[in-house]
Amino acid sequence: MAHDPISDAVLELLRVADPKVATILAAERERQDTTIELIASENHVSAAVMHTMGTWMTNKYAEGYPGARYYGGCQHHDEIEDLARERAKAMFAVGGVPARFANVQPHSGAQANTAVFMATMQPGDTFASLVLKDGGHLSHGMSLNFSGRYHKPVHYPLHYDPSHPEFERIDYDAVRKVCLEHKPKVLMCGYSAYPRTIDFARFRQIADEAGAILVADVAHIAGLCVAGAHPSPFPHAHIVTTTTHKTLRGPRGGLIMTNDEELAKKIDRSLFPGVQGGPLMHVIASKAVAFGECLTPEFKTYSHQVVRNAAALAAALMRRGYRITTGGTDNHLMLVDLRTKDANLTGVDAENRLVAAGLICNRNGIPSDTRPPKLTSGVRLGTPAATTRGLTETHMETIAALIDRTLSDASATGAVRADVRALCEQFPMPSMPDGVNV
Repeated sequence: MAHDPISDAVLELLRVADPKVATILAAERERQDTTIELIASENHVSAAVMHTMGTWMTNKYAEGYPGARYYGGCQHHDEIEDLARERAKAMFAVGGVPARFANVQPHSGAQANTAVFMATMQPGDTFASLVLKDGGHLSHGMSLNFSGRYHKPVHYPLHYDPSHPEFERIDYDAVRKVCLEHKPKVLMCGYSAYPRTIDFARFRQIADEAGAILVADVAHIAGLCVAGAHPSPFPHAHIVTTTTHKTLRGPRGGLIMTNDEELAKKIDRSLFPGVQGGPLMHVIASKAVAFGECLTPEFKTYSHQVVRNAAALAAALMRRGYRITTGGTDNHLMLVDLRTKDANLTGVDAENRLVAAGLICNRNGIPSDTRPPKLTSGVRLGTPAATTRGLTETHMETIAALIDRTLSDASATGAVRADVRALCEQFPMPSMPDGVNV
């Protein structure tokens, strides 16, 4: 499979400088080339985004913020960070008006949430979030995480009654009840395994009534929000956090935004020097490139195709007898309840079979799952990476058939793997754009 010449040159350099690393990297490139990535939190970056991370911006310490660094020689680092911040604010413009403040320094979404918690709460303060096993994130109150260890989480549920028309969707009345009872300092919304549209306006009404700060963690749906394929968290959320990979299709990292100047000051102090030291300037440069891509018409087209592909994949799986939680999806992901197809098939078994067949996914608990997290009764599937490679609704029907063949017959894995390789040959990984001579 053809690759961009910079990637080839990097491998040639490493074959001389460090053959062991070169061997591992070459194997990983081959793995990505020949498999279909269906993990909802992963994507394939452009050559421009990827190679920006490998530039000389990695050589510099730049503690502090633009115009207020603790090291000399940071003028160009100020420029690139300012550019990333302006593009981030433009991405989340509402009615043509950009967001007011953006911090592009978080190393991850979890680091972004850590800084926000430090800026808005004291140790022991209460915050509200979704029941974690129903699709929340570990930084939203898991007992072993900082959020659950140093703060007091109270959780709101999904609708658990199968006869309810909103079964397995957010129970907004329960959100209100929990918040009015416990008066949390922060109300969290935004999830890692929730396939439906989030009503940010309704969350803001509840937050205002309870006197809480609304924090929207849109790590999974940020790219969809930017492109108008999902409602924006602004102007409803006081604070927005996100990763910069996933649907934003950027480098691995985090981002925090707000329209409140006082909150912005607290967040900046909480991130640096609160929880981080020097920023990863090579990654911030790459974020700037990715955010520039997000502002193009092509990215909007891509994001809407991600949603169409997810709906098509969910429908194709349901036609084959799999239950999709909530009955479908509004965004880029779905949770597949395996029990309706095979009561004995666990999520870990399904993950292992599918990975062996070249269909990369992850086990995932489903709402009210009776199996432990290491086993689960479901898998989580997503379409961002497959859509990046150019697959459309027709190919989702093909992928659903490949998934069903693999899970219905363990002996079919080898044949499916060959079919996946053939599909990957038709849709290669992102490479250099036309007109670039290296």
